[in-house]
Amino acid sequence: MPYNKLTELPEQVKNALPAHGQEIYQAAFNNAWQEYKNPQDRKESNSREETAHKVAWAAVKNVYHKNKFGEWTR
Repeated sequence: MPYNKLTELPEQVKNALPAHGQEIYQAAFNNAWQEYKNPQDRKESNSREETAHKVAWAAVKNVYHKNKFGEWTR
């Protein structure tokens, strides 16, 4: 279930990340959704969706980090 619009992202993503972070998340999720469509390409027994979410958060963490107030910043 790729995300076509930022408004479709999970609430925890929309509520936590700035717009640019959401764009990173969306692009990484959609890419991983395609890349890991075959179960043999995924680690352990993770679902396609779980794998895509993990990849998306990892991509966000390459650019953003949580500050001392728990906010995602560059």
